[in-house]
Amino acid sequence: MLPAAASANNEAALQIPDIAYTRFVLPNGLTVVVHEDHKAPVVAVGIWYHIGSADEPAGKTGFAHLFEHLMFSGSENHKGTYFQPFELAGATDQNGTTWFDRTNYFETVPTTALDMALWMESDRMGHLLGAIGQKELDTQRGVVQNEKRQGENRPYGRVDENILAKTYPANHPYHHDTIGSMNDLNAASLDDVKQWFKSNYGAANTTLVLAGDITVAQAKQKAAEYFGDIPAGPPVARQQPWITPLAASTRGVQHDHVAQPRITRTWVVPQLGTDAAIQLNLASTVLGGGKTSRLYQRLVYQDKLVDDVSASLSDFALANQFQIQADVKQGVDPARVEAVIAEELKKFLADGPTQDELDRAKVASRANFIRGLEKVGGFSGKAVILAQGQVYRGDPGAYKKDLARTAGASIASVKQAADQWLSKGDYELTVLPAGKDFDPAVEDRAVVGLSDAANRPAPLLPPKQAYSVGKSLVDRRKGVPEVSQFPALSFPKLERGKLKNGIEVILAERHTIPVTQVELLFDSGYAADQGHKLGTASFTSTLMNESTKDLDSVEIAKRRQRLGAMTSVGCGLDTCSASLDTLNDQLQPSLTLFADIVRHPAFNNGDIERVRGQWLAGIAQEKTQPIGLALRTLPPLLYGSQHAYGIPFTGTGSEAAIRSLTAADLGTFQQDWLRPDNVRILVAGDTTLAKIIPQLDAAFGDWKAPESAVPKKNVTAVAAQPKPRVFLINRADAPQSLILAGLLAPSSKAVDDLAIQTANGAFGGTFTSRLNMNLREDKRWAYGAQSLLMDAQGQRPFLFYAPVQTDKTAESAAEVLKEARAVIADKPLTDAEVAKIKDQSIRSLPGSYETTGDVLGAMQGIVLYDRPDDYVQTMKSRLEGISPAAAETAIKEIVKPDAMTWVIVGDLKKIEAPVRALNLGEVQVIDGDGQPVH
Repeated sequence: MLPAAASANNEAALQIPDIAYTRFVLPNGLTVVVHEDHKAPVVAVGIWYHIGSADEPAGKTGFAHLFEHLMFSGSENHKGTYFQPFELAGATDQNGTTWFDRTNYFETVPTTALDMALWMESDRMGHLLGAIGQKELDTQRGVVQNEKRQGENRPYGRVDENILAKTYPANHPYHHDTIGSMNDLNAASLDDVKQWFKSNYGAANTTLVLAGDITVAQAKQKAAEYFGDIPAGPPVARQQPWITPLAASTRGVQHDHVAQPRITRTWVVPQLGTDAAIQLNLASTVLGGGKTSRLYQRLVYQDKLVDDVSASLSDFALANQFQIQADVKQGVDPARVEAVIAEELKKFLADGPTQDELDRAKVASRANFIRGLEKVGGFSGKAVILAQGQVYRGDPGAYKKDLARTAGASIASVKQAADQWLSKGDYELTVLPAGKDFDPAVEDRAVVGLSDAANRPAPLLPPKQAYSVGKSLVDRRKGVPEVSQFPALSFPKLERGKLKNGIEVILAERHTIPVTQVELLFDSGYAADQGHKLGTASFTSTLMNESTKDLDSVEIAKRRQRLGAMTSVGCGLDTCSASLDTLNDQLQPSLTLFADIVRHPAFNNGDIERVRGQWLAGIAQEKTQPIGLALRTLPPLLYGSQHAYGIPFTGTGSEAAIRSLTAADLGTFQQDWLRPDNVRILVAGDTTLAKIIPQLDAAFGDWKAPESAVPKKNVTAVAAQPKPRVFLINRADAPQSLILAGLLAPSSKAVDDLAIQTANGAFGGTFTSRLNMNLREDKRWAYGAQSLLMDAQGQRPFLFYAPVQTDKTAESAAEVLKEARAVIADKPLTDAEVAKIKDQSIRSLPGSYETTGDVLGAMQGIVLYDRPDDYVQTMKSRLEGISPAAAETAIKEIVKPDAMTWVIVGDLKKIEAPVRALNLGEVQVIDGDGQPVH
């Protein structure tokens, strides 16, 4: 036990972090929230429209999300794709998302590109409709429908639709999912989408958040300049909270192409911002928040009935969902799992949490919040926290109330909320593996909603307010503001030191939040499996997360929670790593725990058997996922069985190997590879070399290496395939096919690596690349298509990736091949394409290293690929030196259409004949292990 640490953290939990902000409202009703953070020369721009799928009328499901896509089609004063100016300016974290209660658009841009970003956001807010025609609607409709197919093609991909329909009444705003139905998407007309914009996208229904390197005075001037003339728009009816707890518990069964049964119990509970939501969130951590939780302890450790179980609270504006989810072990009756969940829930409702459980949940909650403060934008940074408070609760600082209520929660308050809301009715859905006659279309039609069990609150109209519109201060005829200057990159200078046993330490100081990250980087990885039992590296590292010679896995997890620390051990292709992310006030005890995990793993038989069962279930799950199947089968085909990379790139190995692994195998791997003479320690965060070396010495300085030599990995060069090959994997009834084609590229250590990356960016590595614009924006056959370069110390895989609608599988493969042939022949990369990627890469540098994790990632590349310490600082000049000829030479070195190895996963009864007719190469049908199917 760590009473002192726990006491310190209880006091820390009372300290509420502050995100200082200023809020003002323009005359047209636009709300602006500004947060100053000058640590990096970037500004996060977020536009939140208070409209989402919950506001869609009957027969118009999916409209909010479809319109989000249309907003990227261009505007009246900027024709063409919306992404292009942002790519040229070096924007990061750019995206748009739709949810039940809002639609948001965001990007992080260099400070000098702020005018461009605000011009673009305001132009599509105020000047969009003239740019949307039938072509744009049809294009984005096709893209969205392929997004829907892609989601449904994943195991359990139809679960959310089922649960929403069964937990909310038929006229509840949350009765349908955000992406909507195919029929409604097909029925969407140009008039429909234009009316959606006119009704909901006015300035008075919008919040603009600016967070980063900006002042309040600048924000006021720029907001008025770019948005002041946009009409307020009509009043928007505001949905009211409507909590509809089920009167009784009901059950449903759904079949899908899954490897194991999954049970999900769902309760409808009070919405975000309520005290009940705060208490239930803590209850979810105690019940199902990881290894220390009640359900995990009982179902995984004690009774061994499930491979995983969790509890969570989903925050929505009108009503929340509390869920318990369990993946049932093969051969176990789901009814036994149901009974144990019910038993543990009954105990919790009767007694509530213990004080220790509650304290640990509070510390974990606060630590996660603090870690989120390092980023200004993106999906979860400070701009998002402020925007959510303003849009949903009219208060950008609402997070403080939630943190205060979390800190003040008691055993009694958590028990009371849980008893009030979780003793009511729930919907329990069991997903079972599908039989041979499974038809997902028929099953989907069987999903029906509940009757209207409650009177729906009338939508609340905002108070009548006379918003004036300012005169335009922008001459939009001049087009998008030019971005001609760019801020300099700020990246910490690397410092090096050594522990007393010779282990090298590399430090990057980053004094943004009081957190330090430590990573032990071992030269091993999946590649060390070659010639041995496949999966040994990952299995060994996973078992190191379990127990030490003095602490069992539950006690380790409890100590982590009390410290607010995060530890993990895992492997990639070339490396295994052990990492620690800790608050500085708990660094010393966290390092002590971390060192025990790394140096003294127990490899207990009980842990091995428990993890083995979970692992085998995970491999079975991989074989139900298109991308899992492809990543298991393609690398051995590319590299051959004698190469270190000729293994499944998931790292999970084979069932036979995992079944045969023993504690001795794991100990041998650790002794051979995870040792002090095969490691470098990377540190990034709020510390100095003078401080961290003694602390690391105390933890690792007396670690002695074995006398044996570190083994070698076979990463010798592999010749290109002499002819193209096609391997088909059957996934019956799949609504999409996955096309994954592979070639071999030079190592990440290659001297022309940046030229290779630049060429790939133009060909298939960015949104506006050739491959994506062809299959997504032009053909509408895919939600997205791209080419990928996976980093590796040896030859790395160059992959063509395209999940496409089933009836266009052969045509899509033909387009991929056409683009591959053209780029090395009659349609080489243009000067403009290469210049665009270079500009994007250079200009995005200031925003690419905003977090400590970003810095640590760059340090990994420096260490792994023998790069100089000033690699990041000098990248600009090296990128500037790449010529179009160098990029073209690089792409020609890699793209060899007649050597491509294709793996296509889909419904063979629909795709096999058309693919064979393409004559891409010799065709063979294989199973999920890469073995021929006759």
